[in-house]
This record gives sequence, C-alpha cells and structure tokens, in this order.
Amino acid sequence: MLEPYRTRREKLMQEMGGKSVAVLCTAPVRNRNNDVDFKFRPESNFFYATGFEEPEAVAVLRPDHPEERYVLFVLPKDPDKEVWTGKRAGLDEAKQIFGADAAYSVEEIDTRIPKYLENVERLYYRMGKHETFDGKMLQWIERLRAQVRTGISAPTQILDPASLLHEHRLFKNPDEVAILRKAGAITLDAHLAAMRTAKPGNHEYQVEAAVDFVFRDRGGVGPGYPSIVASGANATTLHYITNNRRMEEGELMLLDAGCEVGYYTADVTRTFPVSGKYSEPQRAVYEAVLEAQLAGIERVRPGNKFQDVHDEAARVLVKNLVKLGILQGDVTDLIAKGQHRRFFMHRTSHWLGMDVHDCGNYYVNGASRALEPGMVLTVEPGLYFSESDSAVPPRFRGIGVRIEDDVLVVAPSNGSPAREVLTKDIPKTAAEVESAVRG
Repeated sequence: MLEPYRTRREKLMQEMGGKSVAVLCTAPVRNRNNDVDFKFRPESNFFYATGFEEPEAVAVLRPDHPEERYVLFVLPKDPDKEVWTGKRAGLDEAKQIFGADAAYSVEEIDTRIPKYLENVERLYYRMGKHETFDGKMLQWIERLRAQVRTGISAPTQILDPASLLHEHRLFKNPDEVAILRKAGAITLDAHLAAMRTAKPGNHEYQVEAAVDFVFRDRGGVGPGYPSIVASGANATTLHYITNNRRMEEGELMLLDAGCEVGYYTADVTRTFPVSGKYSEPQRAVYEAVLEAQLAGIERVRPGNKFQDVHDEAARVLVKNLVKLGILQGDVTDLIAKGQHRRFFMHRTSHWLGMDVHDCGNYYVNGASRALEPGMVLTVEPGLYFSESDSAVPPRFRGIGVRIEDDVLVVAPSNGSPAREVLTKDIPKTAAEVESAVRG
C-alpha cells in the first residue's frame, strides 16, 4: 500500500466528516485523431489521493461506511486488451497495492455508486470536469430522490472536493519538495543543453528537441507543459509554442520549459543571446527584468502577502522602464494608471506543484493570502516590446525577456533565509548566461 496516499485520504475523510461521501474521477482518455489517443496522464486531484495511474478509474470515499470507506472502480484484467495497451492492476492489486477496502470493475459503476450515495447529506464531487460523469451523477441523485418513501434519501449538498484537496496540495511536504528539486535539477541540464543548441541558423524545434531529450534521458516523463521556445520577436508572444522559426545572428531566445517528475513539474524561464553576447539594448532590458525578479524573490517570506511579490517586481520594472526612457513620470502614478501593463501583461507569480499553474486560493476573505512555509510559487516578471509599437524606441522593439524561478517558502531559523530557490543553479546573471551559451 502506498502510505502517503492513505494519509492524504484519511485527512480528507476527517475533514469531510460523517454523513458525507466523495467521488473522485481520474481524467478520461482523450482522442487525438481518428484511432489515436493522447498519452494519458491521471487527473491531479485523483492521483494525489490514490496514487493510481490508470484511466477511467473512480474513487469513492465514505468515512462512516462500516466496511468500505475507500473504494476503487478500475478497469478489470483483460489479457487480450493488455497485449495492446499494457498491464492493468485489476481488482486484486487495487486492494493489495493501492489500499482499497473494496474494488470493482468500472462496468459496475452505474449499479454500485448510487448505493454509496444513499442517506448522506453531503456529496463531494467536482461538477464540470467530466461531462459524461456529471450526467450520470445527476441521474443517480434523481433516482435516490424518487425513493424517499422507502426511507432512502439523496445528498442535499453537492460540494467541490477541491475546497479541501487544493488546500492540502498547496502545502508541500518534504517528499514533494524533493521531487520538485529533482525536476529542477533535470531542468537545469535541459536549459544548459538549450543554450548550447541555440545557434544562428538552427531552428527553435532543435532547441525543443534538445530539451525534451534531457527531460527523458534524466528520468523525467517529459515537459510539464508545452515548452515555449521563442526566438526573436516570437518572445513577445507570451505563450508561443509553434517553435519552428530559424534563429538569426544577434537575436534573443526566450525558453520557458520545465521537466515533470512523478507528476510534479518545474517551471523555469531563461532568456539568452543565441550569438553568445547580449547587445547593449538587450542587456539593458535583461538587467531591468533581472533586478525586478530578484526583488520579487526577496519578498518571498512567511507572513508577506502573495500580492507583495508582484507589487515589488512591478515597482522595480516601472522604475527601470522610466530609466530606459520607455515610460515617463512618477513610478507610483504610472503603476496606479497601469501604464506598465502594455509591456508587462501577466502576473509575477503562481503556485507550482502537480500542475504548472497549481491549485490553491490566492485570496482569502477578499485579501491576498499570506505566504506560509511549504508553499511553492514561481517568480517570473518580464518585459515585452512589440515590433510594431511605435511608442517604444526602435532599439528595443521586438525584444521579449522573462526570467523565472521556482521558490519554496521556508520557516527561517538561526539566520537561514526565508525561502529556497529550487532552480537557483540555472545560469541567470548576464555574464553566467553568456558563458553558458558559449559552452
């Protein structure tokens, strides 16, 4: 049995309380084209609570059930199908290895799950993620409502299990942090390979291939999100993923790529000169972003607000935009009027974990939440100057720079810092980057 998952389930059931049931579905297999499917990845909440990796599975948690508090519905053993798609755990392993009190075939879902819904007040189920299953759930509830004269009642509340699970997932334990460190270490090697591959005359997809090779070669499952490999003016498109352009002398490459390990992903961006040396305007923009990123990282400490990281990074960016002659005026007034959003369109940070934009509330009772030990967030300011923006001095047009690291909030003790930058070893100063590009 996988102990971390049992502990997570017990915590969830304790918070659910009596007269409640939770139904968690993994992601379905998605069709890519004709008879080819996308590579399957389990739904994050489902995997977090079960450790089960196969498609079509459903978990039922009923804390007050006398015998079957944790039930798994899985694909049954089928030698003919397993020849094509691989070994299945089946019902026995669902109990013996994955710790289910009972396990049934997914073919029995329609007859068995309604039984677990009987006479409970609260149903924890996430509507809107699985349209087909949503329809089944509503039918089962309606079926139970029709049996009220027999002494059977249906749930009167449908609650989102994410309201509990996402708070659990927001705080990483030491094992999860170790996985994120490994993902960061592999991502380090991948970014170094990218810097060596990004040469004038090569194509963006060659850089992407070098990154993907390192991810797999070092034991990762691949990228945790589609890699952004943006050369030249492509770097001013925030989520550019076409990755097919030929790099030219004197250009920048913005690489946003992170390795996924054990269903946890790194998320790192570096911007480097493909010719091995920043031009004067490129370096000026790069240094402006780097100063903002370092200032934002300094704001990561227990007790500070999540918003504080963005506010500090934005303040430094606007100060530097004035210094570069791109904006004119008082820094505070410019921020209040949002003048910088033309060049810095996104937030500085997001939570990181099993999902690249990981779960967890950013605001509590209408206020930006305080940072606490165990949270992991990105710090990623950027500046993006469109080729066609006539308000920008010509020397800056077409330049896009983003710098991103993954940061763990820690409790400081004996003078230790209040944060750990999990991806700190990836070259970041202008001199370090130029040296890495030159090999």
